[in-house]
Amino acid sequence: MKRMGLLVLLITLAALSLLLPDSWLSLGALQQHHAQWQAWVDAHFITAAGTFFLLYVVSTALSLPWASLLTLAGGALFGWLPGIIMVSLASTLGASLSFLAARYVLRDWVSRRFAKAVTRINQGLASDGVAYLLTLRLVPLFPFFLVNLLLGLTRLPLLTYAWASWLGMLPATFVYVLAGRELGQLTSTGDILSPGLLLGLSLLALLPWAGKLMARTLRRPPPSHQTPTAPSDNKE
Repeated sequence: MKRMGLLVLLITLAALSLLLPDSWLSLGALQQHHAQWQAWVDAHFITAAGTFFLLYVVSTALSLPWASLLTLAGGALFGWLPGIIMVSLASTLGASLSFLAARYVLRDWVSRRFAKAVTRINQGLASDGVAYLLTLRLVPLFPFFLVNLLLGLTRLPLLTYAWASWLGMLPATFVYVLAGRELGQLTSTGDILSPGLLLGLSLLALLPWAGKLMARTLRRPPPSHQTPTAPSDNKE
């Protein structure tokens, strides 16, 4: 029953995505219609927020190529704080749906199609635990959709996956939402992730590993210092 429900949900979400034209959401469209959309959001905030949240969940669950633009729109239309809250929660929920789909519906297909990657993911989790998941989110060693699917085949609990994914995706979410506030000055999404920013995100990815290394160091027992014994002066 659980598998059938997830399958129906995925099919429904896919059908909804096909109803939208390919060019419905682009940076140019966001800039061109920003004033109109902002007026509608201001007049119908709850409806607009709910629609945006649902659309973001669908896009993330199906790995549709709209996430960056939707994140920009969140910052442009709702402001930085509501935008960060909605985007971070919606992206986590969408990723969790993909995780569950892989675990209960697509397990056989994913395990056959990405057998080597599954092995690598399991080895990383066995070696570094949640720190490995945080790094996968901070630095894309695998594509976003693939991380969701591969982790669904592990023994990782859903709750652990959800909070670690939320935390790991938060820095990039913060950057994109803030960039959305400057929507009029952007000419492409490539303007956001500059080399310097990518370097910063890469350094952030090292934090979980550094924390784990520090924890290991603190747990290590101090070396024992033995007082040397003086040689005996026994004379025969």
